[in-house]
Amino acid sequence: MSARSSKPHEVVERALELSRADGCVVIADEQSTANLRWAGNALTTNGVTRGRTLTVVATVDGKEGTASGVVSRSAVTPDELEPLVRAAEAAARGAGPAEDAQPLVTGVAQAPGFTEAPVETSSAVFADFAPALGEAFARARAGGRELYGFANHELVSSYIGTSTGLRLRHDQPNGTLELNAKSPDRTRSAWAGRSTRDFKDVDPAALDAELAVRLGWAERRVELPAGRYETLLPPTAVADLLIYLMWSASGRDAVEGRTVFSKPGGGTRVGERLTELPLTLRSDPNEPGLESAPFVIAHSSGGDQSVFDNGLPLAATEWMREGELRHLTTSRHSAGLTGLPVAPGIDNIVLDGGEDRSLEEMVANTQRGLLLTCLWYIREVDPASLLLTGLTRDGVYLVEHGEVTGEVNNFRFNESPVGVLGRATEAGRTEKTLPREWSDWFTRAAMPALRVPDFNMSSVSQGV
Repeated sequence: MSARSSKPHEVVERALELSRADGCVVIADEQSTANLRWAGNALTTNGVTRGRTLTVVATVDGKEGTASGVVSRSAVTPDELEPLVRAAEAAARGAGPAEDAQPLVTGVAQAPGFTEAPVETSSAVFADFAPALGEAFARARAGGRELYGFANHELVSSYIGTSTGLRLRHDQPNGTLELNAKSPDRTRSAWAGRSTRDFKDVDPAALDAELAVRLGWAERRVELPAGRYETLLPPTAVADLLIYLMWSASGRDAVEGRTVFSKPGGGTRVGERLTELPLTLRSDPNEPGLESAPFVIAHSSGGDQSVFDNGLPLAATEWMREGELRHLTTSRHSAGLTGLPVAPGIDNIVLDGGEDRSLEEMVANTQRGLLLTCLWYIREVDPASLLLTGLTRDGVYLVEHGEVTGEVNNFRFNESPVGVLGRATEAGRTEKTLPREWSDWFTRAAMPALRVPDFNMSSVSQGV
């Protein structure tokens, strides 16, 4: 029997039967992907892949405490299953007591569909999108533009079984579309991206029309020096900054005085205002269009994530409410250490509470400033202030008297997401968006555009 012919729930059950550890968690992830790529207004490649990854977490109780061992492997055959379980047990016996040790989760009802086959994607997901993309190629060719990009759709069915009786299953679709339009001489470039669950809500023609406008803006070039500029950050750029903020929102690190969320003299900044705008930053596994796993799926421990929390139910969480910091991320272990509520990370993020204004309306209300397309190559400079550096890409535009009057050079920026929130003077309409920098790791985001009166463009960049 091949690895693919064995059903995921059967593999989970068999691994649990084989376990000799005091506790065991088994996670089977069934993944399938379908993709299209194109260049110069023509499809270049397409493909479909499938695979399975099995993770076994063994826990061993000792005199000094509970130790854990974690081993993950791909394409595990039935003959390799017992060696995998034994390897996790050996890793647990060879490890010292786990700092994050907690009793394995109990009392969670079995998820519907645990014994059913995994869902899979295929090229059929592009049945309507591909012909529409072909029409966009024709329009771009007629308009003197070249389109480049890719579309990727992934479906992951995760099955979790534990020695304490949990039997959980979650199906996670994830789709991304990135589209670049270039002038034939390659001197002008514009980008647009979308996040989607099924490619039924993305319109290549609308994206191409948007990019055509931006290439038109770039026909006039203006060179500007480094400095602080009133800047309109589109939703994709706001998402990239706030995703990094969430990755840095560890409750334990804050209590230990190591982050921007640490209070001088001790404790955390929970309860402080981060912005005067009435913005709420939240995550919800049931957020329409951004649905994510409703329970913890942890393949490893680290920071505020713990393999002992696998299966722990997740609920809607407000990280910031109307400008006030409300929660930092914690596992059960780090919550106990810090005295903060248990608040595991959730795989989506929403910032809302802004005004019902489009980015175009915000441009129309700008006397003079910059309009960004996206950010990339973002890196941390100082964790204590969460100072980040990065580059603008694929179009920075000059706005004068409510109109875009040309494209300017790219910049390197130095900014903290917390500082950006604190200085923002306007937030627009929240909309689902694709982060440009972090799309390989995090795609489920909804953000408004932000107006920042003094965004720090620290130096001129030659990037495009």
